Amino acid sequence: MKNIYNTPIFLRKLVILPSIFVAVLAMNSCSEDFLDQPAYNSLDTESVFKNIDTAEMFVLGCYRGVVPTEMYYQLGAGDTVTHSSEDGSTNNSKYNIANYQYDAYTPNTVTGIYSAMYAVIERTNIAVSGLSKMEASTKRDALLAEVKAIRAFCYYNLIRVYGDVPSVFKPLDEMDPNDPNTLYPKRTSRDEIYDRIIADLQESVTNVPSFGQSGYATTERLTKQGVNALLARIALYAAGYSLRWDLNTGSGAMMSRRSDNSRIQQLYQIADNACATIINGGTNSLVQAQSGKSGFEALWFNFCQRKFSVTNSEILWQIAEYGANTNSAFGVYANEGSHRGTYGSRKALQFILPSYYLSFNQGDTRRDVSCTSYSVYFLNNGLPGDTWVNAGTTFSCILSGKFRMGWCVAPQAADARNLNIPVLRYADVLLMYAETQNYLNGGPTAAGTAAFMQVRNRAGIGAIPVPSGQQAFEAAIVQERKWEFAGEFNLRTDLIRMNRLASEIDATKQAMKNLSNRTGAYANTPVYRLYKLEKNAQIYGDPFLALKYIDITSPAEIAVITNVPTADFANYQTALRAIAVAHGQTTTTDDKWYPANMFQAYNSTFNSNAKRTAGFIGAAAGQLQIGSIIYTKPTGSAENGGTYPNWIEGGGDGLFYGFVPNKTELLPFAAQSAGHPLVDNPNLSQLPGY
Repeated sequence: MKNIYNTPIFLRKLVILPSIFVAVLAMNSCSEDFLDQPAYNSLDTESVFKNIDTAEMFVLGCYRGVVPTEMYYQLGAGDTVTHSSEDGSTNNSKYNIANYQYDAYTPNTVTGIYSAMYAVIERTNIAVSGLSKMEASTKRDALLAEVKAIRAFCYYNLIRVYGDVPSVFKPLDEMDPNDPNTLYPKRTSRDEIYDRIIADLQESVTNVPSFGQSGYATTERLTKQGVNALLARIALYAAGYSLRWDLNTGSGAMMSRRSDNSRIQQLYQIADNACATIINGGTNSLVQAQSGKSGFEALWFNFCQRKFSVTNSEILWQIAEYGANTNSAFGVYANEGSHRGTYGSRKALQFILPSYYLSFNQGDTRRDVSCTSYSVYFLNNGLPGDTWVNAGTTFSCILSGKFRMGWCVAPQAADARNLNIPVLRYADVLLMYAETQNYLNGGPTAAGTAAFMQVRNRAGIGAIPVPSGQQAFEAAIVQERKWEFAGEFNLRTDLIRMNRLASEIDATKQAMKNLSNRTGAYANTPVYRLYKLEKNAQIYGDPFLALKYIDITSPAEIAVITNVPTADFANYQTALRAIAVAHGQTTTTDDKWYPANMFQAYNSTFNSNAKRTAGFIGAAAGQLQIGSIIYTKPTGSAENGGTYPNWIEGGGDGLFYGFVPNKTELLPFAAQSAGHPLVDNPNLSQLPGY
């Protein structure tokens, strides 16, 4: 074998390989042992693939790094649901990327996904090559199928971020060193790559074991069900819309499908068949209500608690993240925010747009799981003996809730969260099947509608009429996906493949303006809430779901709650408790309530003074562990001097201020420094327009 360590940096990054010398423990433990494996020289691969057990260890190591931090930190926002709440000004990379403001020559693009994916692809190529030379057996074939599926997932990630990317399906050591494309590969048509990885998945699904079989009793490995779901998802992306341009001239960028309509039909049928196989297999189902929790709440509470025996029926594939060295930053970004205490100080770096929070139908159990209108804070500067509470927020700081800190198990370190990363769910299979049935049959079918209704029924909104026309049903699927998959970092690219991104962005911008003005659908949105002061248990495993609140619309009650005293709060609290009782709440003389103007900033004078009447002391009444560019801003135009707050519509930094149709649906390659694709590889062409 050749010595590859004199090759360019781009390729040296591809050969970080998983060690084979760490024993593989029970996968249900999400053990760091099979993930946290040191690199070693590719010369060792010859001995690795002489033994089926060491070959399996190599394959398991290929799972490491398949979901880079940027996939959720950078691209988990900007989907008209989740948005960036970084500190500082609005001119930072995360906020810009959430708003589609890209630049290849500053940090305002993603920089690590490219190298991370090709590092895994090189490992999988080595595994495919090594396994292919081994004697055929059931286990050998299963491992080969598994590692090809991992490779397919990596290419799917690359294409949905960058479009056409280099096609590399051989280990570097087996490529011609005299071929310029070996060291500096050019972009390859995404259709060519899609067709190859789809063929790989179609072959793999035959050989990979079903969930529960020996060695595959965990959804942390791809099983037959997971590979079928991945096949369906990738086939839909291959058949869907994307930003395309002439690779030879670099011109003509526009949103379109591939040109071969018969292949599009075939891809939809492939996805349809894969979904039907899972649905008809009878081994998967949506988690249903249990122990006083709705099904959706039970799913995510048990997921955070790592009770996978409850969630395995629905979570088809999740990325193992457990242990001091392998724990991802996933749960550190998408949470409700906490200041000191048991959970440590963790800022919520993403927030939920209030237009999304207010979009849920009454009784939809998903809203208070996916969104929290509270953050964890203390009453008095976090001093010894202080009290931590779930502090009710305003519309400008609704936070992510599926991966909240209190639901988790105790981490090894304050900056860890012990959360796996969910990738494929049965709910996704059901909605993909509804989509394929609708497309292939020119409208919703009984089978597709039944799949769709499983998701709605679990959410508690099964009584809502289902549209009958093809376009109306597709629009209903788009909305259902938004309600179901908030915070799971797929919605942004889902909207692109369905050619809905531009229209959804326009609709969201208008909805936020209407909300700010309290017009249209938001004309009767209550301005005031009355929150109950509730202590935070400060224990991991706290089942707390949602803060009690009352919408206040009566002029007489508004007059009472807005007459906030600056001292002697007892009479004011008595009046607030009387309002709570009038609204059917059970309350005692020890309970405290506080009003919030939902259209003002969390730290407005009124909101801060109101919290002080319930026990907040000093600065604690006006602070949150959330990016300050959000919680310090109002939502209402009237509350902002008659103009829209700049995070909604501002001079160059309003919602989605950088979005340009037929340009920003994909991200440019970074070209700032060594380690960035365009710097490392002079044969790569840039995305048109940059």
